[in-house]
Amino acid sequence: MKPVKVGICGMGTVGGGTFDVLTRNAEEIARRAGRRIEIAAVAMRRPNPAIDTTGVHVTADVFEIATNPEIDIVIELIGGYDTARDLVMTAIQNGKHVVTANKALIAVHGNEIFAAAQEKNVMVAFEASVAGGIPVIKAIREGLAANKIDWLAGIINGTGNFILTEMREKGRDFADVLAEAQALGYAEADPTFDVEGIDAAHKLTILASIAYGIPLQFDKAYTEGISKITAEDVNYAEELGFRIKHLGITRRTETGIELRVHPTLIPENALLANVNGVMNAVLVDGDAVGQTLYYGPGAGALPTASAVVADVVDVVRTLTADRDNRVPHLAFQPAELSDARILPVEEVNSAYYLRLQVAERPGVLAHIARILGDKGINIEAIIQKQVDDDQVPVILLTQRVLESTMNEALREIAALPDTVGEITRIRVEQLAD
Repeated sequence: MKPVKVGICGMGTVGGGTFDVLTRNAEEIARRAGRRIEIAAVAMRRPNPAIDTTGVHVTADVFEIATNPEIDIVIELIGGYDTARDLVMTAIQNGKHVVTANKALIAVHGNEIFAAAQEKNVMVAFEASVAGGIPVIKAIREGLAANKIDWLAGIINGTGNFILTEMREKGRDFADVLAEAQALGYAEADPTFDVEGIDAAHKLTILASIAYGIPLQFDKAYTEGISKITAEDVNYAEELGFRIKHLGITRRTETGIELRVHPTLIPENALLANVNGVMNAVLVDGDAVGQTLYYGPGAGALPTASAVVADVVDVVRTLTADRDNRVPHLAFQPAELSDARILPVEEVNSAYYLRLQVAERPGVLAHIARILGDKGINIEAIIQKQVDDDQVPVILLTQRVLESTMNEALREIAALPDTVGEITRIRVEQLAD
């Protein structure tokens, strides 16, 4: 049978890993796919000395790959939004199937890309866009197809998880660990996408669409980073029996879909609380199966290449199927996507960890408790540290309440003459309901 020819656009870390896996495991992959898969061309801006491209056409123009009539599958690994979008759309218009690891591209432009692919009867596969080598997209889209997904929560950015793990295990400050993460190559020189939750929000947007059959809506995801988490917060959380993780959380409710990324206190014995270092994990709750956990390396050359090549194999297996007999891009048939509303964060219910600095004066705690009580906010636990100073830290753990109600209470507490500085607020999830 005629081999399937692929072109790889981008020969950086993931592109190099993909080239390596396709070459090294060619025989095994062919046995799985039913046909040989050949790398016909690669596009790269600069040579990658780690890759032997002998016998493979090399170009600096990614669009040459997208328009090459000999190529069946375009593997997009250049990253970013604009050029990647134009490349993918050009490939689709030229009748090419596409495999991508680009979460930003799918989260922001996925609706447009999938519509074009549907029209042209080609596939766009994107398993590697979320959680690296963990096959979580396939698990939710296919393995859990019998389930109504109630919620999912995930550690889906390894950089943030590494930072919080180091802060907890070694008592280090955020800035100190971030500098090490950059030195180790876990974080970029500009770490904003990782530490402020944008990268995780891209991935959560994709997971939510597959879980609930809704259009991709990255612009409606609530995003909050970890740069304001202190070593004190990590220690107080431990004292209360919790750990702080940077989670992506999406939940189906009667009024809409929650879609949020933020630091979260979770019980120290929870599965996700014990995912450390640069590892990723996604916990999914389905009505039939209950909770299932997907754990593994969320980045890196070979783990991500594993997912990219698995997508290539899936595409090859279904090359002769028409669009109505393939697994839908977002798990549900395109005409069956839901218009369920994405909830603004003010309409989300959560418990809260609050840390504030107050004047060392009788009655201050009573004032704070009264404000919370007047708003119907119940206090679960209190820690008040005695220090030799005229100010003391107060840590409160509340029960679940509407975010807008908590916002009102915090405005009143912040206005008290005895409240000093900003109030730290971290949401709390039990991950059990």
